[in-house]
Amino acid sequence: GVVKDIAQLSGLAIGAFDVIHNPLPEPAIPSKEAVADAEALWPMKPGKRILTVGSLKVQKNQALLLQAFARLEANDACLMLLGIGRQETALRELAADLGIEDRVVFAGFRPDPTPFYRTADLFVLSSDYEGFGNVIVEALACGTPVVSTDCPSGPSEILDHGRYGLLVNVGDADGLSVAIAGALQSPVDKECLMRRAADFRPVFAAGRYLKLMKADVYKR
Repeated sequence: GVVKDIAQLSGLAIGAFDVIHNPLPEPAIPSKEAVADAEALWPMKPGKRILTVGSLKVQKNQALLLQAFARLEANDACLMLLGIGRQETALRELAADLGIEDRVVFAGFRPDPTPFYRTADLFVLSSDYEGFGNVIVEALACGTPVVSTDCPSGPSEILDHGRYGLLVNVGDADGLSVAIAGALQSPVDKECLMRRAADFRPVFAAGRYLKLMKADVYKR
């Protein structure tokens, strides 16, 4: 991944690098009012709830998610896009063209997406590339299962190559649809997902930085 690229550019061995992931604080428990507000934005239907969070831009490829969602056999599911961006008009038009506009919610920007993770059955990331993928950690921290494209860089490492969530090829609408359907039908071990998210808390990142700095001092 990124380490390999940096090693090639620098001429240093991969073993000379140590990766410390982005630290994310544990999400605060949302108020009952915040959860109620999130609930109110979901369609009042018995089907499963699928959530994606991110700016509506080409890199995030929400168009792929809409295409995958349209191919689900479970046509009682609903999809919420949390975010704003230049692609919103095009995405709304695509949803209409796919005949799913009545099951897709454009919820706009929310400063705290935690209540939405907590009220969703599944979080999906459909990006072509990511800097890291903080939203995946945020979803796991709420015990929400994850399906993501195996894009550079971050999702595979966060999900431990598929151990904590499903990974599909970038740009593969059929594969994404199959993964979503499978995840919605699978049992969820929320505690396991939340423990994985805890690996990215600031206290652990700080400890790793201190360990590396101490090792560097001893080498000198």
